[in-house]
Amino acid sequence: MIRKTFAWLLVAGLAGAAVQAQTADEIIAKNIEARGGKDKIKSVQSIRMTGKIAMGQGMEAPISMEVARPNKLRMEFTMQGMTGVQAYDGKTGWSVMPFMGKTDPETMSADEIKQTEDQADLDGVLVDYKEKGHQVEYAGKEDVEGTPAHKLKVTKKNGDVVNVYIDAESYMDIKEAGKINIRGQEIENEVTFSDFKPVEGVIFPFSLEQKPKGAPAGTVITISKIEVNPTLDASRFAMPAAAAKPAMEKPMEKKEPAPPKPPRW
Repeated sequence: MIRKTFAWLLVAGLAGAAVQAQTADEIIAKNIEARGGKDKIKSVQSIRMTGKIAMGQGMEAPISMEVARPNKLRMEFTMQGMTGVQAYDGKTGWSVMPFMGKTDPETMSADEIKQTEDQADLDGVLVDYKEKGHQVEYAGKEDVEGTPAHKLKVTKKNGDVVNVYIDAESYMDIKEAGKINIRGQEIENEVTFSDFKPVEGVIFPFSLEQKPKGAPAGTVITISKIEVNPTLDASRFAMPAAAAKPAMEKPMEKKEPAPPKPPRW
């Protein structure tokens, strides 16, 4: 009797796991269809987004982001007349931050690269998640600012965990939440997506807000234009060499002509 009961519990547990996995996959399938369908999503080889970023206290800055397959990203934003750059070429992440006194390109930290890799995924974390090495579990329903949403727990290949919230009616992904590392400090971070519009048959959010969990407000990116499949040269994402420093003059020594400086990014 004990063995029989144990057998039934085992079967029930396996069946429950199968139903849960099927539910998660069904939600993901509906999400992909709501975004335009897998064929349309995969037809997007590159995008260019332009808009503005609002960082609180009335601070706003124009921003542009270019993303190309496979996993390439370049973001530019202008403040105080200076342009900062963050980029990733699929292997190396780098940045130029002139308003922080960093006018030469510098390699990103491992944590920054990890975050940039997510942004550089044109399809999003749910599309082909198994092939990417991620795991997805259905975690029930939750309310997201008045909207009933399905919660999917995504354990990424690198071990990071992010919760993705799918609108129970429209099946668009409206929120992502997880832990990120900023300057050595781990914080709970949330990104909400809204103002969805179609571009070339694919649905994109034109408004994104990122903030620490529980914060009343955060950084808001408002997109004014999205271009699908613009031509983006690979050099846009590659880390340029640092600008050449002026050579010190030595007495009685013939000066060699200085090499040309690469353009500022």
